[in-house]
Amino acid sequence: MLGGGARAAKPSFVSYISPEEIHIKEPIEKEVNPRLLPGELLLCEASTVYKYMQEDGSNRGTYGKLVCTNFKISFLDDDSASDDNEPQFKNKIVGENDITLQCVDQIYGVYDEKKKLLTGQLRKYPEKLIIYCKDLRVFNFCLRYTKEEEVKRIVSGIVHHSQTPKLLKRLFLFSYASAAPNNTDGRNQTVMFETLEDWRDELERTKGNVKYKAVTTNEGYRVSEKLPLYFVVPLCISEESILKYEGRGIPIWCWSCHNGAALLKMSTFPKEQDDSTSQMQKAFLDGIYKTISKPPYELLKLDDLSSSLPSLQDIQTAYTRFKQLFLIDNCTDFWATDVKWFSLLESTNWLEIIRRVLKKAIEVAECLEIQHTNVLLIEESATDLCCVISSLVQVMMDSYSRTKSGFQSLIQKEWVIGGHSFLDRCNHLHKSEKEEAPVFLLLLNCVWQLVQQYPPAFEFTETYLTVLSDSLYVPIFSTFFFNSQHQRDTNKSGESLKTQSGPFRFLTVWDWAVQFDPKAQAFLNNPLYAEKPKPDKSQRKTARFKHQRQLSLPLTQAKPSTKRGFFREETDHLIKNILGKRIGKFINSSDEPPNSLREFYDSWHSKPVDYHGLLLPRIDGPEIKVWAQRYLRWIPEAQLHGGGTIATAAKILDLMEEVQSLQVKMDEEHSQAVSGDVHSVPMLRNSARLSSLFPFALLQRQSVKPALPTSTWKDLEDEDDLVKRDDEFVDLSGDML
Repeated sequence: MLGGGARAAKPSFVSYISPEEIHIKEPIEKEVNPRLLPGELLLCEASTVYKYMQEDGSNRGTYGKLVCTNFKISFLDDDSASDDNEPQFKNKIVGENDITLQCVDQIYGVYDEKKKLLTGQLRKYPEKLIIYCKDLRVFNFCLRYTKEEEVKRIVSGIVHHSQTPKLLKRLFLFSYASAAPNNTDGRNQTVMFETLEDWRDELERTKGNVKYKAVTTNEGYRVSEKLPLYFVVPLCISEESILKYEGRGIPIWCWSCHNGAALLKMSTFPKEQDDSTSQMQKAFLDGIYKTISKPPYELLKLDDLSSSLPSLQDIQTAYTRFKQLFLIDNCTDFWATDVKWFSLLESTNWLEIIRRVLKKAIEVAECLEIQHTNVLLIEESATDLCCVISSLVQVMMDSYSRTKSGFQSLIQKEWVIGGHSFLDRCNHLHKSEKEEAPVFLLLLNCVWQLVQQYPPAFEFTETYLTVLSDSLYVPIFSTFFFNSQHQRDTNKSGESLKTQSGPFRFLTVWDWAVQFDPKAQAFLNNPLYAEKPKPDKSQRKTARFKHQRQLSLPLTQAKPSTKRGFFREETDHLIKNILGKRIGKFINSSDEPPNSLREFYDSWHSKPVDYHGLLLPRIDGPEIKVWAQRYLRWIPEAQLHGGGTIATAAKILDLMEEVQSLQVKMDEEHSQAVSGDVHSVPMLRNSARLSSLFPFALLQRQSVKPALPTSTWKDLEDEDDLVKRDDEFVDLSGDML
């Protein structure tokens, strides 16, 4: 081994063997065929394809077969032939080396070491293929040793079936629905909001039936194809008003607060209208507002989200920049960007958009909770940002929406039945990038901020949110593959396909047994969820948790400032040094909240948290974080082995199981009932070997460099004694400042 100051001798040996040939695995002894789902057809394949290991700087990998079906792209090697060493958290539909066609983001070919985006017809075929996925995986395939004819077929097939525009009924969703047996789990507790009774039950649950009614005006979609069959409006709204402008300009009920104040949404009229039509529409809206707003008893606040929140184009641009930070080809690229990570992250503007959306939700919550004012969210279609804000407000204010079934019912109500254009916003058909925008992902990112700030308040985990985001691109569920209830209902017939079963029976994503076995589903449930206490006043006081806010505010003084706001004027000196211009920009922001909102925010955060009451997210600059599990799970350099939240959770769960086993011994009469809960997380043994991004990253190999900033690593590279130190704490705070 050379010393720190010695120069390496110039290599005198020249290898004429490629790195791929050096690391060849033993040839596959038996033919490996893809596991096909019902309705799945093999379209093309290529043998002797070399798959690189993304996490390794050397060209190590494995040979196998690359196949393309009408559902997915799949790489099959000798490991695919056996069930040994299967991951503990396994998706039964999409494997580790599977990419659904809807999950493909971009495909690049490498020609003479130069990358080129592949679209349409190809004149020349690449020697390497790089596939970037929407779930942020990156696959590198070498085609240098594959037969030329097979290269042409597989590359052309992958590009054509994953990138070119297609008809709706060409989606695998319909092939699967026509061929798969209908044996779904009937125990799903999610409210689907497809019947009038579902809406009436929701009105009764929220005590909104005093002022609001569920209507059947749109049965047969005679009012509008964009509206659901059933929805809720104020009692004073007549059927004629709903029919007059095809549902536009009508306040549609979302949710009622405990004090009677309601959250409503409304789609606007088309902008380009002649004067007489505009005046008629304005008079119509004035009449609608007067029927709802009756001061001083009934107040109404209008909130035009198109003027107070970023546009869909801004959201799409920010996310496109943001995701590029995580689409890493190899560890060299990771370390090259590490030194300017914070500036790159800030320049995307994605975290700032999340902060603005959460702030808007706080404003709405303040109107409902404190001012007892009805809030009417206004948007052109009322199916994008209206869905985000209304969902966030309900998650913050209604503890039912923080349970698993409650959250799923909320997504059904506000997004699926509410008419969010999943097909267009996710660009599943590759027809128009102009309509594409990660609106639903924006909601999940905002909900994740709440989940990581207040874990005991949620019955589900961040793993649940990550899996839900992945399910956006799995076309066997109808949940995220239509623009409206009308579009789904009209495409249920099996006329275009040769089926004898009549209408299609689409699966819902909420049946998690389709994707995961019971052991894997345990990761979706939060074992530390604070169950709602019984309504006994004497118990309610003792059951409240103390909110350890100082522990969750990184880099702040132990003593809270007397001036507490969204962005404290007396910010800790350490934050100013580390975050520099960014925190300064936040403090001097022109969109400072009004005093009433500031007081509401500060007052709530000064009290202990009721995990079953109102939750307000912390939105100071450093508090808005990157969703590490979703965005960093495929990057080994970003993982902490034996560390992170998973290590803490594993220790707590071990203690819980020990307490439960002691309770079993003390009371054997109830042993079966108690031991039934001990299966919560059976796979968290030996947490020291798990990755911080478990369960997606398991026992990964260590990176070639430690997970330290590049600049710090270079400063320490020559310190021989540092390598020899054993379990010694090294203070790097001085270098960081």
